[in-house]
Amino acid sequence: MTKIIWAIQAASFYLFTRVMAAIPRRFSRTVGRLIGKSMYRLLVRRREIAIDNIRQALPFMERHPAWTGAFDTAEEIALATFINLGTSIVEVCRLYHGKDAELFDTMTVHGLENYLRAKEKNIGVLCVGGHCGNWEQLSLSAKKHLDENIWAIARKQNNPYLNTIIEKMRMGYGNKVIYTKSALKAMLGVIKNNGVIVMLTDQAAGEQNGVLIDFLGRKAWALKAPVVIAHKTGVPVVPFFGYREEERHAVRFLPEFIPCGDRTETGIAQDVQTLSQYLETFVCAHPADWYWVHRRWKRAGEPTV
Repeated sequence: MTKIIWAIQAASFYLFTRVMAAIPRRFSRTVGRLIGKSMYRLLVRRREIAIDNIRQALPFMERHPAWTGAFDTAEEIALATFINLGTSIVEVCRLYHGKDAELFDTMTVHGLENYLRAKEKNIGVLCVGGHCGNWEQLSLSAKKHLDENIWAIARKQNNPYLNTIIEKMRMGYGNKVIYTKSALKAMLGVIKNNGVIVMLTDQAAGEQNGVLIDFLGRKAWALKAPVVIAHKTGVPVVPFFGYREEERHAVRFLPEFIPCGDRTETGIAQDVQTLSQYLETFVCAHPADWYWVHRRWKRAGEPTV
């Protein structure tokens, strides 16, 4: 019975992507916005999580130097977040089926020199970001803008049929996937061969693989793997974030993150905190472009402000 359910889920997902890909390009953005608004109304639990997260972070964001004041309420940010997600879903479905590749051409890349400077060291590059903007599109556009096929870290789907479909789609533009389970050995191999790895590290980590930091005014568990790998290999770590500039997509590469040099647990915690502040600043500047709908602060206790 489980295999039948998995097959139905996979077939439904594939059919949905085909339908989205068949929409005329001139209507795709409108359809994406409608999907986002529908998700906001229908996915009640996810909407509640997003609004709660934003409400608790809003006082901190409003005091942050990067805050633009574009939104007044948590509800406004949450709705804009869902609209971004709906739009991204349609865009990615179309890209997966070979449509709208011109989206890559219209992307704006800021700070490319930061990535190139790191790449010139010839010891690999570890790009660290978050679920921002249309993160799947950013990954698919790597060959176009970086002239490089990247290795993306991803969680394997429980449904093997669905995982096969998603894996094929993600690799359609030349990228490769490293699954999170037992990923360290594979990542070290990629770095050894001067490869480029992309990690999205903004979701809640567990106590065994994370450290407790301050994030948007509250305690949160953050993944320590990027810092540990940087300490172990010397690979340059380049923070990057995707977002929307009106009707266009943009990605910004920041200058290489330099670890503090202390390889003790205290030093690792300090580096994880510093690395997380890049994301913190981004979220304050682009609150509607971050994935607020997950429990980022779970297991971490009460707000710190």
